[in-house]
Amino acid sequence: MPVTLPQNSRFWLRQVSLPLALVEGEGFPAHFTGDAFIRAAMLIADGKIARIVGEPVADAGEGESIDCGGKIVLPRFVDVHTHLDKGHIHARAANPDGTFFGALTTVAADREKNWQAEDVRARMDFALRCAFHHGTGAIRTHLDSLGKQSDISWPVFSEMREEWKGRIELQASALFPLSAVWEDPADFRNILKNVTKHGGILGAVTYRGDPLTDEVDKALDEFIDAAEANGLELDFHVDESASPDARSLEKIADAVLRKNYRGRVLAGHCCSLALMEDADRARVTSKLAAAKIAVVSLPMCNMYLQDRISGRTPRWRGVAPLHELDVAGVSTMVASDNTRDPFYAYGDLDGVEVFREATRILHFDHDSRPWLESLTIRPAAQMGLADAGRLAPGLPADFILFSARTLNEWLCRPQTDRLVWIGGQASKTSLPDYAELDRLSA
Repeated sequence: MPVTLPQNSRFWLRQVSLPLALVEGEGFPAHFTGDAFIRAAMLIADGKIARIVGEPVADAGEGESIDCGGKIVLPRFVDVHTHLDKGHIHARAANPDGTFFGALTTVAADREKNWQAEDVRARMDFALRCAFHHGTGAIRTHLDSLGKQSDISWPVFSEMREEWKGRIELQASALFPLSAVWEDPADFRNILKNVTKHGGILGAVTYRGDPLTDEVDKALDEFIDAAEANGLELDFHVDESASPDARSLEKIADAVLRKNYRGRVLAGHCCSLALMEDADRARVTSKLAAAKIAVVSLPMCNMYLQDRISGRTPRWRGVAPLHELDVAGVSTMVASDNTRDPFYAYGDLDGVEVFREATRILHFDHDSRPWLESLTIRPAAQMGLADAGRLAPGLPADFILFSARTLNEWLCRPQTDRLVWIGGQASKTSLPDYAELDRLSA
């Protein structure tokens, strides 16, 4: 049964189901486990959340009252690892065999041929409209930053960040091989210049089984020194491989501890960590916790690429060991990663899809930890967004109202009838038509 939309700027949403881990309110239990929900009422006034009260509410006071019948309300999603610059090139640059190498070579060729400012801008805007429609409120994207692309994509990103201000909070991290630090110092300096100028995050790739030599340690030290000197945070693509040589995550943790770096650090993928012997994994995990390095797993993309061998059924899921990391005190998250490009042929920057697939792939169900935090308040904290990913009095009335009443119902259907609320008003956007992108593939 659809919810009747309010006619006034002050109204109560009654009988909504709210996740206790993501909400501050009156009359809530002090202790709970997992992704527990509570029936509550939300008072919306002049575009903000005025009160959140556990049901039953004896006296709601003035204001229109709308009975939501137990429907779930969540804060807008925070997608901390995406690739808006690569998104939606599938029609013109499909991965020839679904492998990681196929993705690398296909993207490189398409980037060289097509990634001019207008092309990047059009695909970014399309992706952001999808994300906004689905209910995402904040996104961090990685930007390929080697060579000429750095001077193209960073200014475009700055324009998009300004255009989308007030709708989606945008951040960007540089993406280039760590080896560029010693192989092409001039290029590294140019990347650093663009990251600093455009208020970005300093990121690098260390996932291809780079030899763990002293040169890597020196590069990490220089990388961290550059971040500190320019007031930048760090975001790595790490060990996105099943290679026994891909063990750079521990090197990063050692460098952060060695340099006593205090800024926020995020490590993405970390697939190889799942393949370590228990003692080795425990040692690395302990260092991550000590260094306060957070980990984001990308379950959809990693399942797509990892352990792909033609004619053979994959033997592992390709995701980081989030349960073990979480227990050890490492902040763990999930995110969309790539969208309709050679690294992942599918996806739509939809937080519901990300969490639904993460629940199945990573076994978030039957667990006592609040995994809904992994797509809301944890990535919001990583992005320095204190008010994102949660619901509390005084915050903007930005949230998503679903037809589902329980987490099981929420996970069983794609929730295409959800209502995204911005500033206390239901958004009336629609998904952009893929036909808009046809001109980019002509």
